Amino acid sequence: MATIVPNMSHRPEVVPEISTSHLNNPSSQEPNLIPEHHVRSIGLEESPPPSSSPRFNNPIPQEPTTIAEYHVRPNGSKQSPPSSLSSVESSPPSSDSEPPDTPRTDTGADVSVEKLQDWGKLAASATKLRRRRASTRLIVRSPEGIQRAFGDEGARTQLVDNFCCGGGCCFLLNEDPPPKPSPTVTLPDNEAFRSLHLNFGSLSIDMPLTNVAKLPLQVLSFETLHSHNISPKSAAQLHPPNFVTPHPPYDVYSAKVHHARELTKGGAEKRTYHFDLDVTDYPDESGNVDFVVGGAIGVCAPNSEELVDEIFDVLNIPNYKRDKKFILKTESGRWPTIWGEEMARELITTRRELLTWCSDVQSYPPTKALLRLLGEYASSLSEKKILYYLTSAQGQAAFCDLRTGPHITIAQLLHAFPSSQPPLPHLLSVLNTLMPRFYSLSSDPQTAQIQEGRKCRRLIEIAVTVHETPNWRGGPRTGLGSGYLERVAQKIVEAENKGANPSDLDFRIPIFRGLMANPLAREYVSDGPMLLIGAGVGVAPFRGFVQRRLKSANCANKVWVLQGVRDSLLDELYSGEWGVHEEKVKKVVQSRRGEGRYVQEEVRAQADLVWFIINALDGRVFVCGSSQGMGEGVEAALVDVAMDKGTLNKEEATQFWAQKKKGGQYIAVSVTYEGRTT
Repeated sequence: MATIVPNMSHRPEVVPEISTSHLNNPSSQEPNLIPEHHVRSIGLEESPPPSSSPRFNNPIPQEPTTIAEYHVRPNGSKQSPPSSLSSVESSPPSSDSEPPDTPRTDTGADVSVEKLQDWGKLAASATKLRRRRASTRLIVRSPEGIQRAFGDEGARTQLVDNFCCGGGCCFLLNEDPPPKPSPTVTLPDNEAFRSLHLNFGSLSIDMPLTNVAKLPLQVLSFETLHSHNISPKSAAQLHPPNFVTPHPPYDVYSAKVHHARELTKGGAEKRTYHFDLDVTDYPDESGNVDFVVGGAIGVCAPNSEELVDEIFDVLNIPNYKRDKKFILKTESGRWPTIWGEEMARELITTRRELLTWCSDVQSYPPTKALLRLLGEYASSLSEKKILYYLTSAQGQAAFCDLRTGPHITIAQLLHAFPSSQPPLPHLLSVLNTLMPRFYSLSSDPQTAQIQEGRKCRRLIEIAVTVHETPNWRGGPRTGLGSGYLERVAQKIVEAENKGANPSDLDFRIPIFRGLMANPLAREYVSDGPMLLIGAGVGVAPFRGFVQRRLKSANCANKVWVLQGVRDSLLDELYSGEWGVHEEKVKKVVQSRRGEGRYVQEEVRAQADLVWFIINALDGRVFVCGSSQGMGEGVEAALVDVAMDKGTLNKEEATQFWAQKKKGGQYIAVSVTYEGRTT
C-alpha cells in the first residue's frame, strides 16, 4: 500500500509501506505480493530539489541527506495486469532547497524480487527516522479567536486568504445569528383609534419601511413677552385679530345680525338658516365696489371653543398659557394673515387666537407631513411605527383609506395616538390655514333694507344649510362655517323665544365683501329670458335675480325657476318670498312627495322652454346645486334636450352646450353642503 503525505508544493508523495518480516525470516508464510512471471527490474530516478520558499512562517523541516527518495514511474517494457505494483525508481540525495517531486503511479509496471528486498530494507530504515511535520498548524479554534488574531475586517479577509486552514472556520465570521422573533405592533386601545378603521396586516416593529416622509420644518416660534397681559377668553371668539386679512388691504367687518331664523321645518333632512346682516356702516372701498345681485360675501368662521380647549387639553398646555400673549415669529409665507404678503413676521398674539382663527383643525384630511410629525414626537414604539408606516410606500393603501374615509379632526388624531405630544409651534407649522367661507346673497342688495325710526338700515341676506355627519364619538359633526353660523342663529332664536327684542341683541359675524364678480353675478343681465335651475340651498341666489327682474313689468314673463326639493312641506326655501308673480315664474319639483320627480326630469319635460331660452337673444340658463348628482343629472338632461330639439347626435349636443358655456349663456356653479358657491 502507499501513503500520501502533504508537502508544501501541494504535490502528493507516495511512500511505500512494505512489510519486511518475510525478508528477514525466509520461513515466514508472508504471501508473495507479485507473481514471479510478472517480476521485472526497477530503475532509480532522481527527484527534483525541494522548494526554497517555505509556506507560512513554519517551514518544513529539512529532509535527511543520506536517505534516497523513491518515486513511482511508468516502465514501458511490459504491461501487467491492473492489480500489479508500479515500477519504482530511486533518486540520489536531494538538496534542502529542492522539493520532492510528485509521485507517479503506473499500475502496469512489474517489480523484481531483488528490488523488492532492497525496497523493504530502505523502508525499514526510513521508519526509524522522525516523521515529516504537518503542513498546517492549528492557531485558533473559534470565530472570536480569529477576530483577535486577525484584527479589523479589512486585514482579516486578507489574512484568512493567506492562512486558511481549510477547516471552514473562516465562514463562521459572517454567519448570521439565529433570527429573533420580531415584536408585533400593539394597536392603541382607544375609541378614537378604532374609529380610523385602519388595516395594517402583519405590521411589526422591525418591518423595514421605504420612502418615509421627511419631517416637516418648523417655520415659526414663540418668544416670551415680558409683559404679563392676558387676553379674555371670551374675546377670542368674537372677532379675528387684526393681522387676519382675507380681503387686503381692508379689515374684516363685524356685521351685526339683525335677524336669524330657520327656513326648513322640523323633520327636514338638512337644516337651512336665513340671516339678515346689517351692513349700513360697511366702509367704502376703492373702485365703488358694492354688494351686487348674485354676489357672495366671505365669512371668517372660527374653530369652536370646545374643540380648541380639547386640543389644549390633549397637548397638556396649561390654562395660564392659553390666553397669555407672546411674540410670534414666522420665517416666511402668508400665515397667519391668510392673504397678506409673503414675508417673515413678528406679531403679538395668544395661543388661543392662533388655534381659533388661523389654523384649520377639522376640515382637511390628514397629510403625510402631519402624520410624520406626530410619529416624531410619539413616545410609544408601536404608535411611532404605525404613524411612520402611514407615511411610507408600504402604507400607501392604508393612507389613502384614511384620507377618503370619514372626516378626521386634529383632536381625534391626538386622542388616537396619545403618546404623541408635538410642540404647538411645530404643529401649527404643518396645519392648513383657516380659510374664509363664501355664501351667496339670497336677495337683491339694492332693495333689502329696513326702517328703524328715522334711519334706514341696509341689509344683506344669506342662506346657510347645515349638513351633519357622525363624529368619532358617535355624535353629530357639522361643517366649520355652517356649524358656527348655526350656533349664532340658535342663540338668537333662543333669545327671541324668551321675549328679547332682536334689535337689542348684539350678535355679530365677521364678514368681508368678496366674490362680487363670481359667475352668477358676472353673467347676470338686466334683460333677456332666464331659466334658473336650482336644488336645495342652490336656489337661494336666484331669489335675488327674480326680485331684480320682477321690479320691471316688461320682464315678468322672462324669468322661470325650476326648484328641486325633497318635500315641499319641510324643505322648500323662501316659499312665498319671491315676489308678487311667484306662482307664474316658479315651479317646485318634489323628489319624495307627489310625483316623485327630480329636477333633471323636469328639465326634460320643459324641453321646449329650455330650447327657446338658450336660443333667444341674451338668453341665459343658470344651474346652481351640488356638482354630484344634481349638477351631473341636469347637464345630461340639457344634452338630451339639444339632441331632441336640435336633431343633434350626442357628441354634437355636448359640444353645443360647451359653446354656450364659453359664450356666457350657460352658467353652472356648484354648492357645497354648507351652502357655499364654488
